[in-house]
Amino acid sequence: MSLTSNTLPALASVGRVALWTGRVLSAVLVVLLLLDATMKLIPLQIVTDGSASLGWPADTTTVRTLGVILALATLLYAVPRTAVLGAVILTGYMGGAIATHVRVGDPLLTHTLFGVYLGVALWAGLWLRDPRLRALMPFKD
Repeated sequence: MSLTSNTLPALASVGRVALWTGRVLSAVLVVLLLLDATMKLIPLQIVTDGSASLGWPADTTTVRTLGVILALATLLYAVPRTAVLGAVILTGYMGGAIATHVRVGDPLLTHTLFGVYLGVALWAGLWLRDPRLRALMPFKD
């Protein structure tokens, strides 16, 4: 199903401030996520040790695989045409991180919910800059 004028109300316009706020928020998140992916792709010893402490295998293959998934999903999010797909994949990735932190009993507000914070920021940045998403999820009526 495509987003056409027949299936959705007229696309809500994005104001200049909202557009740039969404772009800046998204850009900051893209930089942070690509930095995390790069650290997994190298992989740094601290990343491998941290993964092992969370119950993941201590080998570099697992860490690199997570880095590839994170990098590809982040690049999809960074491209306007594929940003929604990237946000969906990153939401799933964050869900896995949340589940991992719940399983090992990490602190709720700082570790466990960090994936939620990132997910909300990802979608907020996209909602602020994408009129199609605003039409699908209008927060005012």
